[in-house]
Amino acid sequence: MRTILVVEDEPLIRMLLTEALEDEGYGVREARTVLEAVAILGLHEIDAVITDIDMPGGLNGLDLAKLLQGYGKRISTIVTSGGHQLDDDILPGEARFVPKPYSVVAMLLLLGEMFLAQPDRQREGAQKTAS
Repeated sequence: MRTILVVEDEPLIRMLLTEALEDEGYGVREARTVLEAVAILGLHEIDAVITDIDMPGGLNGLDLAKLLQGYGKRISTIVTSGGHQLDDDILPGEARFVPKPYSVVAMLLLLGEMFLAQPDRQREGAQKTAS
């Protein structure tokens, strides 16, 4: 099962997205700040991150997206915002931007597309074991 980290300071948006992802069969971890997200990334295997830009604390979602590019493992990243309009080409790595308000269905489709381009964690593990 793939696990998504939802990083969103707005409780209603976080809850709605978490429920939709769980209904689709994903495991979900939640964080309200970038610092909470970093702690979760250190403790759990995460396949994708969906993060808002504007967050409480000294770090924002763009900082998190940049940090994820330095990770040893490829983590699909979606950056969202209602107050900023960004082009995908200015985001770090292969991160994608989705403006708020967004359709949960559109978010699920984008996540599926990103996973198709990402190697399957279980398949990778089986290949390493067989080597």
